[in-house]
Order: sequence, then C-alpha cells, then structure tokens
Amino acid sequence: MRWLAHIVIVGVTLLVVSWILPGFHVHSFGAAVIAAFVLGVVNAIVRPILIVLTFPITVLTLGIFLLVINAVMYLLVSAVVPGFQVHGLMTAIVGSIITSIVSSILHGIFGVNDK
Repeated sequence: MRWLAHIVIVGVTLLVVSWILPGFHVHSFGAAVIAAFVLGVVNAIVRPILIVLTFPITVLTLGIFLLVINAVMYLLVSAVVPGFQVHGLMTAIVGSIITSIVSSILHGIFGVNDK
C-alpha cells in the first residue's frame, strides 16, 4: 500500500513542479500519476544500466553526472507519457532537483517511509 501512496505523492510533486518551473508541464492529475508510475519503472530498470555504463564519467565529475542521468529519465518519461512534457535538459535537471526536495518534504509530512 505504501507504493500507491508514494506514487500519489510523486504525482502531486510533479504538479507542484509544473506550477513552479516553466518548460515543465503536467496537464492533469491523472497524467501526473501515470508519469510518476512510469518514472518509477524507468528508474528501476533503465537508470541502473545507465549508471553502470557512465560510471567513469560519474567518478570524474564527483557524482554530478547523476543529475544528468536523472534528467534523461525525466526526458524519457516525457517522450512516453502523454500530458507530461519536459522541454530541455536544463529544465529536466532543475525539475528533478525540485521534485526530490518537494517529494522528501511530503514523504516526511505523511510518514510514507515509516515502517
């Protein structure tokens, strides 16, 4: 049941980010929840592969390249999910940072990560 709460929180977070950040558009709550679900699947399957493939670059940049990998995940989800659009790599990087911050705050407020 926690996974459903997590998806809803990330969906709400995506809506907040679309309100804050120009170039980051979510057309409805349904699109946000679908984007959150697809983002979770992509992060579970594609992201680890990219991290392994780009490990030397990540080490050279002291981990900063992971922001680019997160942005690529957002751009990939944007290409797949209708109603969720991210325009540009820099928008995706800033959007992923804001999503992480807002999502952490909401998870703390609602206690979703508590066991």
